[in-house]
Amino acid sequence: MQEDILINWSPQETRVAIVEGGALQELHVERTLERGLVGNVYLGKVARVLPGMQSAFIDIGLERAAFLHVADVWHPPAEGETISMARSAATQTPIEKRVFEGQSLMVQVIKDPIGTKGARLSTQVSIAGRMLVFLPQDDHIGVSQKITPEQREALRARVQTLVGDMGGGFILRTNAEDATDQELADDIAYLRKAWARVKDGATRLPATSLLHQDLSLLQRVLRDLASEATQTIKVDSHEQFEVLKTFGEEFMPAAAQKLQHYKGERPIFDLHSIDEEIAKALGRRVDLKSGGYLIIDQTEALTTVDVNTGGFVGARNFDDTIFKTNLEASQAIARQLRLRNLGGIVVVDFIDMEREEHRQAVLDEMRKQLKRDRVKTMCGGFSQLGLVEMTRKRTRESLAHLLCEACPLCEGKGMVKTARTVTYDIFREILREARQFNPKEFRVVASPKVIELFLDEESQHLAGLSEFIGKPVSLHSESAMGQEQYDIVLI
Repeated sequence: MQEDILINWSPQETRVAIVEGGALQELHVERTLERGLVGNVYLGKVARVLPGMQSAFIDIGLERAAFLHVADVWHPPAEGETISMARSAATQTPIEKRVFEGQSLMVQVIKDPIGTKGARLSTQVSIAGRMLVFLPQDDHIGVSQKITPEQREALRARVQTLVGDMGGGFILRTNAEDATDQELADDIAYLRKAWARVKDGATRLPATSLLHQDLSLLQRVLRDLASEATQTIKVDSHEQFEVLKTFGEEFMPAAAQKLQHYKGERPIFDLHSIDEEIAKALGRRVDLKSGGYLIIDQTEALTTVDVNTGGFVGARNFDDTIFKTNLEASQAIARQLRLRNLGGIVVVDFIDMEREEHRQAVLDEMRKQLKRDRVKTMCGGFSQLGLVEMTRKRTRESLAHLLCEACPLCEGKGMVKTARTVTYDIFREILREARQFNPKEFRVVASPKVIELFLDEESQHLAGLSEFIGKPVSLHSESAMGQEQYDIVLI
């Protein structure tokens, strides 16, 4: 299916939308202040070695020291030793014999800092290009698993011929499948230039310096997202259009030819109602054209998708109604997984189908739609409980985690206690406090709705409580407080 790529650029944020058949399929967002570190190469300094954990903390100039495990310390193969043998030997050699405090070490970030954890590092550097990934400390030529087995050996031989005796290892990416020798040679030359700059910086720059940074989202559009199916790449910034054009003409001329500067008066994302689609993708409910709907819940462990017929009664009989709803749902689910960038385990609860051919048709449609996903997915069959389990590789934060945060009132639960429940909590707390302390008065500070309930329906119970503890209870309404929040002040 033909696709268009729309790029909305501003100094603080870059947004990229991939549109197929007029519908938003993928959204990529990169914020200047939150740009990821994966792929960055630093000249780090060993701050601390922990033999008990077989790891070391490396200072790379960030707020928190980064983490290097012994398994990620590169061990070059000795003469006559294979790479797998070298890796095995690396894990057997204690980290205290590999690195020492104060040592300068070239490292690459393989996992971004998350929460209180620092970045995860490796000493084996890899630099990604358009069709190849360069492994300067390796000599192996690997091929993506997505390339058919028949083509792998031929591609490997072609790259081996192009590399010659210059050394270094390469991994062929999926889009190298139909590349010409000239395109592969250009990519090899670009990657060697990038590695030469890294080595030069490592000899000149002080420790904790950044030696190499992965491409920005704008540049990755040409390298990773543009394909033969891409008709146009529209950019709404003239300055960024020129930057991207220069970069593309040098490294990705075929993709650069599809670049267009969008000059329209309407915002570029209004062309296909992208902002409306983003708002819908942040909700739990997804309405289907037939009248059915999906409920999508993202949890820490997995994502659940529940399919419902809703108001769909258009088919001839009940079985056909269920089948058509499930068939449409399978298409919508594949799109939502891409759009929301949901990764990990996904469990789909389709409406129960009696006929085996209906179940197989729904599975076939689901797998067909998932093949269009650029991220690796695996889809199983129906379980004994009628559930379909699948996995989708985690590549980046989901759309909800990227654009949203937990509600400060419900703290991510999605629900808050009723005003009456909070009122009874306060009654119990006052009784508890009255047994321990002897103040002149108890003052309740709570949200307006809770205070209103105290003054109205619960006024009699409040008077009874005051009489029972022998102390007055005063009320104070605080509009800034959430419904579950309250304070009991002892006066």
